[in-house]
Formats: sequence, structure tokens, C-alpha cells
Amino acid sequence: MASISLRGLYKIYPGDITAVNDFNMEIEDKEFIVLVGPSGCGKSTTLRMIAGLEEITKGELYIGDRLVNDVSPKNRDIAMVFQNYALYPHMTVYKNMAFGLELRKVPKSEIRRRVEEAARSLDIEHLLDRKPKALSGGQRQRVALGRAMVRNPAVFLLDEPLSNLDAKLRASMRTELIQLHQRLGTTFVYVTHDQTEAMTMGDRIVVMKDGFIQQVDVPQALYDSPCNMFVAGFIGSPQMNFMDGRLVKKGNEFFFAVDEDELLIEPAKVGEHLNQYVDRRLTVGIRPEDIKNDAAFIGAHPRSVVKAEVTVTELMGNEIYLYLNYRGKKLTARVSPDRRPKTGHEIQVAIDARRIHLFDPETEKTLAGA
Repeated sequence: MASISLRGLYKIYPGDITAVNDFNMEIEDKEFIVLVGPSGCGKSTTLRMIAGLEEITKGELYIGDRLVNDVSPKNRDIAMVFQNYALYPHMTVYKNMAFGLELRKVPKSEIRRRVEEAARSLDIEHLLDRKPKALSGGQRQRVALGRAMVRNPAVFLLDEPLSNLDAKLRASMRTELIQLHQRLGTTFVYVTHDQTEAMTMGDRIVVMKDGFIQQVDVPQALYDSPCNMFVAGFIGSPQMNFMDGRLVKKGNEFFFAVDEDELLIEPAKVGEHLNQYVDRRLTVGIRPEDIKNDAAFIGAHPRSVVKAEVTVTELMGNEIYLYLNYRGKKLTARVSPDRRPKTGHEIQVAIDARRIHLFDPETEKTLAGA
């Protein structure tokens, strides 16, 4: 097993195009790390540098206590699972899983033991004589995982392995990958653009944008305490609502003013740091589940009630997404399905003052203490 240390990694392509910028991180042995971000943020490039498939422009990469910058991929004790599975179409499942071991001159009896053991673990024993074209997407993904497992690597690298699967299969494969990680007790580094995968699978999540790390934290901390507007908007579905307004102070209380409406800011969110923002423009972030239209919630937050027009409703089964027009601003609320307002109606909603997020609109950073 192995830890991974990434120390000031850069990837700069010809034309001075920087794909990864000063990436620093310590990945612990047996940890499940997820790199997440939009297309082009540098997450796959970072993974490929760990694998040795991309040359490191600057910085040092250690697997365990060994510097591996100049070590070939086959000698890094890693296994990589690709988005497109990369199976050999002319080989059976057994041969696909065994091929890497055969190249390493592993004895045939040991190869068979490892392949059959991995196949049992992944429930693909009955597929060993088939070729990839006769398999479903989920079965091909299991074969790709099995091919990596038989090598007993110190590190698993997975590059968007579920992106080609349908939604139902993706959900079940997420659970299987979590269980696989627990069984193997191996370090996993997983790349995805899907924040749901990141939140459900990772011990820690690395949020990236434009080649830079934005924030590294456990999933719940990322959700509850994003460091900036990008992380706040990227993590969570539907995404966080943002509104621009002005900070107002009356006595010892702070309010967020949107035109004539003044919304109370919960005292727990208030600190001396907010005094410097009084009468200045701020951005407030509100998650959809913190906007409600039921009477009990409105009664509990009487100083954070606004009127908004319902533009669209989406029934999701156990909840409804309300898309609202509030003073020309678009808001999304997640509410109970027992009361479904009609499109075009004006309704009252309350905002949970304990759960708002405050951002500096210029730097887009979370206000300290807020």
C-alpha cells in the first residue's frame, strides 16, 4: 500500500499553456481521494502525471517514499481504469484480465488464481469466456476493474470510469466501488466531473478550476463551508442560489438588503469582520433546501420572508423543485410535495437565516467567519 505526495506539480504544454498549476497535496495510504471540476480544469492531467502518462513539467511526485518523476508507468505500482475501459476486443475476458500478468511472466497457476479471485469479487465469473462486444457497459467496467485488481497495485487511478453508464447503473456502480475500496484497502484516486459521485464516494474531495486547487476537504465540510463562490456553486444539486445586495446594520443586527426587502442575517453568522462591509455590495448564497414555502417554516423565520413568482415546478417524487422569479432574480427552492403552487402564482417563501453564505463579490471568497 502507498501514500502519494504531490509537491508543487506543474504541467505546462507548448505555447505556455498551463494545465496544472502548483498542485500540492498529501494523499494518505488507503484514502479515497476524488478530483472534481469542470472539463479542462486539470483533474485528468493530474491523474495522468501520477500514472506517468504525462511528463511532469515542474515539481516532485512521491509514491510511498520513492520519487517517481522519472519512473516508467509500469514500475510505479499503480493500476489505471480508463473512461472507455480500453479492453482488447479480440481477447476473452479472462485474457484481458490476465494479459498484464502474462507480460510480467507471472506463473500461469498464480494468474488463474488471481483472475478467478477478482472475477468472484466482481461477480463476473460467468463472463470469463466472453469477448468485450458481448458484454454490457457495466460488465465491461467490471472487467476493467478486474484487470486492475489482479495486479495488486498500491494505488488505483480511475479516470471518469462511470461516465459511459446510464444513470441507474452509475448509482449501483458507485456503491460497488466504495465496497471494493473497503475490501482492497488500497489508495484510490478518482477523477470525475460529477459532483454527486464526488460527494458520495470520496474520503476527501479536491475541487479544481483552471488548473488550480480551489479547496480540499471532506464532503460535508465542502458543502457546509465552501471557501468561494465557485466551490459553493459547483458542489450541490440543484446548485446554490446567488443574489447581489447590500449589507445593512440596524443597532446590533445585520440585514441583507435586496431592493426594499431586508433579510435578517443570523447572529451566528455575524462577527466584527462584517462591520467593514456595512453599506457595501455583497453576494449572498442560499441553498435550495434552505428556501421553504410551508407555514411552519415561514412562521419560524418571520424576518426572512419574501414574495416570489413561481415560473416552473418540477415534481421529483419526494420533493418539488420550485423555480422562482424574485425581483428579477432566479431562485430555486426544494420543497415538500404536499403543497404544489401553480405556475404564475405569487407565493411567500422564507429563507433560513442560519444557513446563508456571504461572499465578497469582487474576490468571490467567503467572508471570514460567515
